[in-house]
Amino acid sequence: MGTHLITGAGSGIGAAVAERLAERGEELWLLARDARRAAELRERFPGARTLVGDLAEPGKLSWAFSHQPQPERLDSLLHVAGVVELGPVADMGVKVWQDTLNVNLLAPAELTRLLLPTLRVSKGHVVFVNSGAGLNAHPEWGVYAASKFGLRALADSLRGEERTHGVRVTSVYPGRTATPMQAKVHAQEGKEYDASAWIDPGSVATAVLTAIDLPRDAEITDLTVRPS
Repeated sequence: MGTHLITGAGSGIGAAVAERLAERGEELWLLARDARRAAELRERFPGARTLVGDLAEPGKLSWAFSHQPQPERLDSLLHVAGVVELGPVADMGVKVWQDTLNVNLLAPAELTRLLLPTLRVSKGHVVFVNSGAGLNAHPEWGVYAASKFGLRALADSLRGEERTHGVRVTSVYPGRTATPMQAKVHAQEGKEYDASAWIDPGSVATAVLTAIDLPRDAEITDLTVRPS
């Protein structure tokens, strides 16, 4: 049985990953932005433990963690949480950029930094659930894509740095997936949302588990998942 810390477990892909791991009897640590959300996650995933830390304020994560118990072993750190705001670069002010970069890039970087000592001891696995927007940037996706391009760079650098410590690093690039975020994207695009047209979150969860379940003699570095 492994120990896994997941961000974004409240809905979408993160919830699907947490459900799969819980079904297998794995030990779950779920990151919550506040105490209320932590209580909701523990109710949804009985037996799971929670850490409270707001990804929107990455500079405060170290302080928040210093006041809470943390896992003594960590087999995987699964970065799934994210935010999106669409619009032309000409209309995107500094606050939109900062809010997006905080959650999608700076918080994963800081969370990884804080947990690397534990991951090294366990020879654990860091998984970044990125996006197709982390491979190709399209009009009105500039802010989100920039955060995801940065996340890709973070993963690539981390992989090279941590190889000697036995820590594996995987980036997963899902296409459009039927999540609350996707519903928001459609609303911003002015399009009707049909969840059945897109990838089921469980399919992306399968990709994530495939990466972390791979035998130690190999490593999936990049995995792209597209709607069929």
